[in-house]
Amino acid sequence: MANDNWIDALDADALPDEDVIGIEIAGRDIALYTVGDAVYATDNLCTHGAARLCDGFLDGHEIECPLHQGKFDVRDGTPLCAPLTDPVRSYPVRIEGGRVFVALD
Repeated sequence: MANDNWIDALDADALPDEDVIGIEIAGRDIALYTVGDAVYATDNLCTHGAARLCDGFLDGHEIECPLHQGKFDVRDGTPLCAPLTDPVRSYPVRIEGGRVFVALD
């Protein structure tokens, strides 16, 4: 099933190198992660402690929440350790024409 809800999020040159930033897209707080040549997107709010993930520490494909040090896999939002139990929502990302697009549903 195709997703027609691609939203132009920002210029690809604004992406940090091997880091995370928080942006607002269509009224949602989204975290964008750059790992190597790939870009990933999740909700920016931790499902455990309501902390902003963009304030956390990115190590490879893992984002560490700044509040209780739980970690999520940025590729799909899977919780990787305690105290996290619920995944964070992830979104498809594509780069086209020097712009970053995120598919929100």
